[in-house]
Amino acid sequence: MSKTDHAAALAAWLTRIEAMHPAEIEMGLGRLRVVADKLGVSTLPMPVITVAGTNGKGSTLRLMSGLARHSGRRVCIYTSPHLIHFNERIMLPDGLASDGQLCEAFDQVDRARGNTPLTYFEFTTLAALWLFAGCDADLALLEVGLGGRLDAVNLVDPDVAVVTSVGLDHQDWLGDTREAICAEKCGIGRSGRPLVFGEQDWPENLEQLVERMGAVPVLAGREFVAEPGQGGLRFVDGTVAECPEKVVLGADNLATACQALMLANVPVTQAAVNEVSGLALMGRCEYRHINGVDCWFDVGHNLAAVSRFHSLLPGCMGHRHLVFGMMADKPIAEVAGQFADGDVSWYLCAPDMPRAAAVDQLVAALPSQSVSSVHGSVSDALSCALAAANPGDQVVVFGSFYTVAEAWLAVEDGQSE
Repeated sequence: MSKTDHAAALAAWLTRIEAMHPAEIEMGLGRLRVVADKLGVSTLPMPVITVAGTNGKGSTLRLMSGLARHSGRRVCIYTSPHLIHFNERIMLPDGLASDGQLCEAFDQVDRARGNTPLTYFEFTTLAALWLFAGCDADLALLEVGLGGRLDAVNLVDPDVAVVTSVGLDHQDWLGDTREAICAEKCGIGRSGRPLVFGEQDWPENLEQLVERMGAVPVLAGREFVAEPGQGGLRFVDGTVAECPEKVVLGADNLATACQALMLANVPVTQAAVNEVSGLALMGRCEYRHINGVDCWFDVGHNLAAVSRFHSLLPGCMGHRHLVFGMMADKPIAEVAGQFADGDVSWYLCAPDMPRAAAVDQLVAALPSQSVSSVHGSVSDALSCALAAANPGDQVVVFGSFYTVAEAWLAVEDGQSE
């Protein structure tokens, strides 16, 4: 098959997989275990680090992959969601999974499942595990999709479990307190194996949860510490490293990544730490210069994530043009309130998703006296923001993975340049 044929076949597979199951999410591992056993992917032939958390998962995985590759490890990575192309979700040691490899994996999963219904995420997770089982990686890094305990990724026993943070998000599925959500996320831990918790503000039940499951607690602020300018990075085995003055993806995420790798017997050197400090990640406080304008993109969609993004944005000498779209079930008013101060204009839009908040819902949630305009698409909002921006201004695109994805597609297609 030609490259074009493979691309068409992959698009057809993805359309089919999306229509297979009536529910977008179905928690539980019973159905998956049967299919996973048939595929031979219930275990993987390389060490596994599984990462859960409300925020910081993608950044921590990016840092871990950079550190591991610096040490000579061949790494495979499963993440979600993707921003532009589905292939972004599955990284093999030599690069992103190709359209042809994905089609082969989907075919294997389809044969193995028989009449077993699988959600989109379950189906694609099994495909990733099948590809990983057949590759020559030295290390597998797996990102939880939602929660942890009942997530499809939790099929595989990790050698090291990581929970980056716990905040209020997806309460309909995970519970309405940090303690309830923590119990779900820490469900990726295993008895006798390390559980790394990357946030120094622990939920009250954290220690009790880790003790009950028999995991080995490795907790930020106690077993390991990130103190930029105050002693650097200190780890559970007594190892110390200098923390670079600026870590693009966060010193806390860097410390968590280093600690998890060390526990998986992957060496971490000062040279590696210095090298990965400059790593960026698509859609995470990401900077681009477009049409002479400083632009920032961030996929954060809960209050903690947007608050962190706001704190990381550099000061703006001019005017901020905010391209804003969120899902209707998110804390829109609280998120918008992060930008209540300063010289800003809002360009409101609804991503092309059934769950997206309508623009009138966004208007109602804005701080009082806000200057705003409404637009028929993310692309239109971005075009208008770029056209209105002057030297010294910033264009900021945020509120949802889907908002950033559509903005990126507009830039990629030249619609906003």
